[in-house]
Amino acid sequence: MKRRVIVGFVFFVLYNAIVYYLGWNVYHWLELAFHIKMPIVFSIVWLYFAYSVVISNFNERFRITKVVSCYWMILMEYGLLLFPIANILLWLVPSFHMLWVGYIILFIFIAIIGFGSYMAYSPVVHRKTIQIKKQNQTIQNFRMVIASDFHLGILSNKNLLQKFVMRSNAEKPDIVFLVGDIVDDHPYWYKAYDMDEVMKTLTAAYGIYGVLGNHEYYGKAIPTFVNEMKKSGVQILRDETICIADSFYVTGREDKTNKSRKSLQQLSTMVNTRLPWIVMDHTPSDLETPVELGVDVHLSGHTHLGQLWPNQWITRKTFELDYGYLLKKTTHILVSSGFGFWGPPIRTNSRSEMWVIDVELYD
Repeated sequence: MKRRVIVGFVFFVLYNAIVYYLGWNVYHWLELAFHIKMPIVFSIVWLYFAYSVVISNFNERFRITKVVSCYWMILMEYGLLLFPIANILLWLVPSFHMLWVGYIILFIFIAIIGFGSYMAYSPVVHRKTIQIKKQNQTIQNFRMVIASDFHLGILSNKNLLQKFVMRSNAEKPDIVFLVGDIVDDHPYWYKAYDMDEVMKTLTAAYGIYGVLGNHEYYGKAIPTFVNEMKKSGVQILRDETICIADSFYVTGREDKTNKSRKSLQQLSTMVNTRLPWIVMDHTPSDLETPVELGVDVHLSGHTHLGQLWPNQWITRKTFELDYGYLLKKTTHILVSSGFGFWGPPIRTNSRSEMWVIDVELYD
């Protein structure tokens, strides 16, 4: 308990130091560019921006504050990268004028938001064909649509979900997998914006299946979420293994946030190894166990491939596979960067995406 208090205090001091540093730079540039001299007003507004992340969590209905908090993340991330460079440049080359250096940084921020918004709201479709050595008397091949990390809410919205549904339905999939973080914490905005009406139009021959991600746990409304998905035509698998059309097995794992989740070994007991076995696990933290147990297809999301540059350096160090496709022995592993986004509606290191996987079975 004492250690937690110390860590919390250090984080509080460090965070406020960063807020002050960024605010000091912004205020002095505004003062120079627009002759603004209202330090008290600026401080109040700046603190609102800085603590919008906390304030927005008081109530799901604080829509504007939630939006402010998302864009604050961009200012934090790239402010900490750009402002020190500007400060050092002005110190080393006094002839550079702070006004024009500030305009350059402002232009870079506008470019980041413009480019990042396009990458976030213009999803692409990736296609791949894989072969699995399994016998099946019912079907010889099937098509899967895979998407993760929608974070459906205020900014990852109904229109973005509609893009997914249209693209998925156009592929005429046999089965659709939604691999966690379907809503952004709480399903309040999913229902408030009638996103269920869009999700209900998603079609697949053998059904639509999903799993929980870490953000569903953060929202602390899992029963409500599962019920909303059920009404929308999505079956959430919670540490369950099911057989679909007597043709293949699907296992949906609880997210690793749940420390009491079952092991994959426990979930494998009902699997007939003569049929293909597909596993959904939102976080790709363990890829060894699926390979050892003979999983044919392992699907994950969670990483967003960092979402914002240079965060991919962290995900690459954290996960064996932080994005894309990998064949490990006989296990086909896929980690998606997600169809939506978390926090700011901006991607500077990845693009929103959907995967279409054609599975071919052979003896």
